[in-house]
Amino acid sequence: MRAIEIGSRNAFTGKHRGGGMSGGDRIGQEQAVQGTLQHRFTTDRHRATMARTVAAAVIVALAAVVAPAWAPASAQDSKKNASPVGGEFRTKVEGAPVVSGITLDAKQVEAVKLVTGYFNDLKNLKGNFVQTSPDKKERGKFFVKRPGRLRFEYNLPSKQLIVSDGEYVAIQDLELGTDDRILLEQTPFRLLLRKDVDLLRDARISDVQEADDLIIVTMQDKSPDAPGRIKLYMSRAPQLELKEWVTSDSQGKDTRVEVSNLVKSEEIDPGLFKVIAPSLRKPGQ
Repeated sequence: MRAIEIGSRNAFTGKHRGGGMSGGDRIGQEQAVQGTLQHRFTTDRHRATMARTVAAAVIVALAAVVAPAWAPASAQDSKKNASPVGGEFRTKVEGAPVVSGITLDAKQVEAVKLVTGYFNDLKNLKGNFVQTSPDKKERGKFFVKRPGRLRFEYNLPSKQLIVSDGEYVAIQDLELGTDDRILLEQTPFRLLLRKDVDLLRDARISDVQEADDLIIVTMQDKSPDAPGRIKLYMSRAPQLELKEWVTSDSQGKDTRVEVSNLVKSEEIDPGLFKVIAPSLRKPGQ
């Protein structure tokens, strides 16, 4: 039985002797075990250090990716061409001023209802426009097909094209090949292009002014996803007609759009409102 025990211990230690272990052997074995443990400790500590280094690198990389998405608009953003329909290209909109609505009297309510009725009856609209932003004035042609669709073609030398297919508004520079997009729901113009326009229901109205030949309505969408304000100018003579509008962004910058030569009686080709990437767009599209 003892031989079996010794044999077992010898097999465990790797010693192939029939007798017991000498003192030198024990010292050598202990040193070997200590060396193995020290090596494992050093290896584990190295792995832990490497893991912390990799984790730190990952955190830095994530911060570099995430931070720009939540940061305020850069100077480059502020140079983007103004949009005639308002809206802002931000992942997160902070600090957009909220307009307090006013209590409308009966006459003001009637004026807002007239404007609501005008846009509900509007199916097709085309004409010319003049857009004035803080840094320039541009001209072109525009097309509207409710619900939700619009197109602004800018005269040369501008190569800008703005198209909404009812879901997205694409602001494209055909010369630079840029293609910025924003949901129509995130622009104040969605109030006027939706299928069932109801400004008393959906807008926070801050001002209504009337004259013999003019109605002016200033409003902001009640939805927090559509920052900015829009001021509508409606001509009353000889009949109610859209004259111009002014959109204001969260930084207080105004873009004025004046329209003329309006035609509502002609059916507009739905193909004009397809959102096509600049690289895929053919001449005339």
